[in-house]
Amino acid sequence: MKFCSACGARVALEVPPGDNRPRHVCGECGAIHYVNPKVVVGALPVWEGLVLLCRRAIEPRHGYWTLPAGFLEVGETMEEGACREASEEANANLRLEGLYTLFSIPHIDQIHVYFRARLLDRGFHPGEESLDVHLFRGDEIPWDDLAFPVVHKTLELWLEERESGRFRTHTGDIVRRPGSRAWPRFTVRSH
Repeated sequence: MKFCSACGARVALEVPPGDNRPRHVCGECGAIHYVNPKVVVGALPVWEGLVLLCRRAIEPRHGYWTLPAGFLEVGETMEEGACREASEEANANLRLEGLYTLFSIPHIDQIHVYFRARLLDRGFHPGEESLDVHLFRGDEIPWDDLAFPVVHKTLELWLEERESGRFRTHTGDIVRRPGSRAWPRFTVRSH
């Protein structure tokens, strides 16, 4: 950030009084500009034991498969956001069945929240952000073509628990060292 969004003057990176982190501070009007993580919300939609995945028509990871998800909008709940994203990406009608995974991903400044969901009908079809949508059996999931590590981990956990029908909520962190292209390190806590 170079300029204040309140008055247009230049900002400087400094630790404001009473704070402990550098922030963008306007020397003219005194506005402090906080940069906080983005929240991504999504669903793990299921129809008769099959999971619905979307093939991305947009970057990042164009052409790769993912769960329907996207950034939470101002003024909506996480549940509303998850349902909206499923509708936008897959024209899917669903009923949320509970919080499933919540991962902090500090190296990209995001928090990902996924809900277990039941598809209400088979009327789904690709939205503007999807090339294709498809129901997959567990052994058909295109593991090598999944878009994001958080989707991989969420699906992995679901497959482990679906046989028992006892689903827990999982929280954790997905951490990648700066500059590393290696698979990130997962820390998962199940509740």
